Amino acid sequence: MSLAIPEILVNDKFITSAEREKIFEISKSVGQSFIKVALNFGYISRKNYERSMINAGYPFQKIRQEEFDRDVLDKIDLKFADEHLAMPLRIEDDRVVTIMADPTDELFLDFIRFTFDKEPLVIVASDLDIIWLSHKLLGEKYVKSAVFELLNRDPGNSAIITFTAPQLIFIFSLLALTVVGLFLNFKIVSIIINVILSSFFLVAIVFKLFLALVGSRFELFQAVTREEVREVVEEELPTYTIHLPVYKEDKLIKKLIWNLQSLDYPREKLDIKLLIEEDDDKTLNAVRDLDFPAIFEVIVVPFHMPKTKPKACNYGLHFSRGKFLTIYDAEDIPDTDQLKKVVALFNKLPSNYICVQSALNYFNRGENFLTRMFTLEYSYWFDYMLPGLDTLDIPIPLGGTSNHFKMANLIELGAWDPFNVTEDADLGLRAYSKGYKVAIINSTTYEEANNDFFNWIRQRSRWIKGYMQTYLVHMRSPRKLLKKVGWRGFLGFNFFIGATPVTFLVYPLLLGVFLAYVIFDLEGIREIFPDWVLFMSIFNLMVGNILMIYVNMMAVFKRRYYELILFAIANPIYWLMHSISAYKGLYQLVVNPFYWEKTNHGLSKVNNPTNVVK
Repeated sequence: MSLAIPEILVNDKFITSAEREKIFEISKSVGQSFIKVALNFGYISRKNYERSMINAGYPFQKIRQEEFDRDVLDKIDLKFADEHLAMPLRIEDDRVVTIMADPTDELFLDFIRFTFDKEPLVIVASDLDIIWLSHKLLGEKYVKSAVFELLNRDPGNSAIITFTAPQLIFIFSLLALTVVGLFLNFKIVSIIINVILSSFFLVAIVFKLFLALVGSRFELFQAVTREEVREVVEEELPTYTIHLPVYKEDKLIKKLIWNLQSLDYPREKLDIKLLIEEDDDKTLNAVRDLDFPAIFEVIVVPFHMPKTKPKACNYGLHFSRGKFLTIYDAEDIPDTDQLKKVVALFNKLPSNYICVQSALNYFNRGENFLTRMFTLEYSYWFDYMLPGLDTLDIPIPLGGTSNHFKMANLIELGAWDPFNVTEDADLGLRAYSKGYKVAIINSTTYEEANNDFFNWIRQRSRWIKGYMQTYLVHMRSPRKLLKKVGWRGFLGFNFFIGATPVTFLVYPLLLGVFLAYVIFDLEGIREIFPDWVLFMSIFNLMVGNILMIYVNMMAVFKRRYYELILFAIANPIYWLMHSISAYKGLYQLVVNPFYWEKTNHGLSKVNNPTNVVK
């Protein structure tokens, strides 16, 4: 009973004497308690730690329902409690009831004695229960900052207001004029609407083709060679923060840990935060039940609306230590040398580059029709579209994962907008408008392509709704946006971010005209539209589809996915699925704009990283 925790763990042969000294060294460097470092840097599993505690006479107690005194809690800051996995709860019988994961942490015990002038009454509990309770009870100011920081600092760029009054006036005035016009002269107004929509559809597709052709010449991205990676001096590498926002991903926790352990980066310089929502006991218990060490720190995000990924990441920023930061999803498999490549690239780039975006692709691309189409889409997006935007100096909508930031600049921008459900696209434009640039690197993160239709619709409707949100936010004052980003950025933003959801909304209307005229030969269509209008609409629809099929076919060449080339012909069907998602997203934009419709992961039967073809 007199042994300190490090000696207990050594005696039980869960860590070696050399590892104990290394843990002490890291503990001193990062300002965290010994046991927190031991657990979060992968030196011991939680199960083995609990066994040692029980053997030493410190069985864990259940603490979630423990009574607390707010006056006592006000004496401690969450960060200090989090660093030591300990927290005072109340004063009872002239002693301070204190929960601790390490009852031998003399620094924290001395803090209790000095602060309250009383002796502590220690209740030993698991680190995860203490983390859960401390963030729940002490995290209010941090979660409010996560939600309202951007709104308070830069209200014009917050999506908390979906439609401004001028936007509503414009929309309803346009609708009213259209209705009145149809009432006065239905045929002429219908022709005008048809011509505008079909022409816009074709122009938007031609713009995407232009971007793809420009991007196709940008073969090497901002390339970092293998030689440059080998020349990286590990002792000089900075601390690197990785955010892992998860919600009910208990089935993927083991896979996530193995993927992280394959990263080629010094363990003591990784600052990995697993961001778990307060009500997500499934994921928390999956971490608790691991029978092998994990290299990440659990952060419990207290409940506060909106319940979104960007809010969780903003909350995690308060506890992050890195010079650089990236986000990975639970199922991600990044290239093992990705972090070193990013550091090497940042060292080469001018100071106005604040983000490096890695390419995304899929490890289960051949599983079914959806995964094949998804792979084609992501291949032309990251291999052609984004390089095209970069070459033309047009704002780049970031991917939701594997975007690597300079931490200081990210905080300066106000981080992510918690009210925007496609927060990455919004952040890319905000960075561009302040003169910052984004680089595309020759490194790939492999994800799980959505293989279920309804799950795909949920995911895609959220993405499209987020594009609509981003467009509405930044077009509140077109003149100001033009002044910030110039004509090139302004037109690129309108044709890429603005036009994307519009083309999906327009597509079924043009397809309906095509079917009514060509296939069903309806007399009503001929009466409304003269032949030249119908020919123009059909021409625009057909050429638009042919061009998108061509773009999809281009996608296979850089990655040599030749087996997918014929699936590009199915792009019209894939676009119709996008249209369903777009109308769902538009409905949610009106009735529930901040709702984060969760995508279920772990559905693929292809789950072995060794199956990835690079």
